Amino acid sequence: MTIINQNTNPSKRAFPFNRFLYVGLVSLGIYFLLSKDISSALVDLGIALAFDPFDQNIAWSNRLNYQKILLFVHVSIVFGLLGMLLVNLLW
Repeated sequence: MTIINQNTNPSKRAFPFNRFLYVGLVSLGIYFLLSKDISSALVDLGIALAFDPFDQNIAWSNRLNYQKILLFVHVSIVFGLLGMLLVNLLW
């Protein structure tokens, strides 16, 4: 007997609210980054990570490589901004 996952059908999926929040917070973070406000950019980009823009029902090991790479790059940027903020505060 085959079990069909109903979450794979795009018409049956819920409204992708997380995707809009993710894109909105990333856009706001880029705006603050361009206006040289590192702390606000760090906060917005860090909070954006909480709203995974991809299907949360798929386990991490089963995700596509581009999704993993995008999230790793996002986390790396957030840690880089944190490092920049700490260096600016200490010097």
